Amino acid sequence: MNLIDIEKLTKTFADARQLLADRVRGLEEELQTIKRRRMPGIRSAVNTVMEHHVELKAAVEESSSLFIRPKTIILHGVKVGFQKAKGKLSWNDDAQVVRLIKKHFPDQEDILIKKTEKPSKDALMNLPAADLKKIGVTVNETGDQVVIKSTDSEIDKFVDALLKEENPEGKAEEAA
Repeated sequence: MNLIDIEKLTKTFADARQLLADRVRGLEEELQTIKRRRMPGIRSAVNTVMEHHVELKAAVEESSSLFIRPKTIILHGVKVGFQKAKGKLSWNDDAQVVRLIKKHFPDQEDILIKKTEKPSKDALMNLPAADLKKIGVTVNETGDQVVIKSTDSEIDKFVDALLKEENPEGKAEEAA
């Protein structure tokens, strides 16, 4: 093998890579053309879904007595009803909560406190309300909340990705 052979093999390799790049670029151009053609219809469908979501949510809220047992049902591939909200944790002073965690739960300190000496919301979510109260943490939004969730979330993920791709600043419209 000499340098001329290496040069020929390199040329063959470079040509093959260029063909691959051209084909990928062609595919991307076709996909962009298709997206430009289809996005107005997708946006319109998203708006329609959002409108129907609002109507369905209001109907479920008005009919809470229908969702006592079971709290949710699946109709037409959509789960509707009520579910327990996860709740949101809040506190006024990080240092105070850290001090109280160290006082009341020294054995869980490494789990409940981030290394930055800031309470860990994820870990605190696992504590009972009485323990949270001891350390000055309040739990909000824990009542039942309406749930409307398609059992086929692949479409939602795809629509979200399309909208995010079209509007990368994060101002993508939310799909229901």
